[in-house]
Amino acid sequence: MRMHLSLFATATRYALTEHVRNRFAMLLVAVFIPLWTLLAYLVMPDSPARMRLRATGEELAPRGNEITEITGALNAVTLITGFMMFAAAFVGHDFDRRLAMAGYPRTHLVLAKVAALALASAAVSAYATAITCLIWTPRQPVLLAVALFSAAMTYGVLGVGFGAVMRREVEGMFAILMTSIIDLGLQNPITSSGSESPVTRFLPSYGAVQTSTAAGFSTAAVPGHVAIQLGWFAIAGIIALLAFHRRTRNALPLAARPHVPGPRRTSRDETHVAANAGTTKSG
Repeated sequence: MRMHLSLFATATRYALTEHVRNRFAMLLVAVFIPLWTLLAYLVMPDSPARMRLRATGEELAPRGNEITEITGALNAVTLITGFMMFAAAFVGHDFDRRLAMAGYPRTHLVLAKVAALALASAAVSAYATAITCLIWTPRQPVLLAVALFSAAMTYGVLGVGFGAVMRREVEGMFAILMTSIIDLGLQNPITSSGSESPVTRFLPSYGAVQTSTAAGFSTAAVPGHVAIQLGWFAIAGIIALLAFHRRTRNALPLAARPHVPGPRRTSRDETHVAANAGTTKSG
């Protein structure tokens, strides 16, 4: 048990170190989140925008700048965690593969990545929630943090999956960017009339959008939509796990793999072989 904990702790430490060394990601966290959410609040009009919250069935009339700020916070959190996990997976997949081929348990590597993702998502979500509360006052700040955290976890495992599949860095960055833009753009009631379409129920951050909207403008609890978002996290996690398993497998052909010699013959076997050889020669 102690050995497993040591392996897990070592892999987690390396995963966190990789994130901390990503200075561009740290800059995005420090600057992009407050800048994007503040601009979304200041630029959009504050006139009420009537909408029906599917999570509770309530008819709401939130201010346009407040509902757009929530969408901006979700967009910033998902993009940053997706980028962070993609960069770590893309840069470190060769190292992970060497570790796996050397005998390091892949289970510990995967759990370490999940732990690092959870810590990063918690920090980014808490930061975004704090900035939102400085700009205006949501009715349920804790529920807002839960919504941001669940969306960050979902896009984090999507980033891991893209990092294991994509061959070039620009491809993965573009995939994360377009996924977040399409996902959240179609659900914003201010910028798109598609927010009432049934199609939005199948988007990756549908549960988080409904939960964060309820957190901002309602006092109702929405555990079902939190569960929907966690379900998306589980689905994306399985896909990322399969991609990681495929990327870290031993891809060498059987003939090129190191030869492992068989057991050495005993003296009795050697005597028997020599006797047979002598009989064959004399015959």
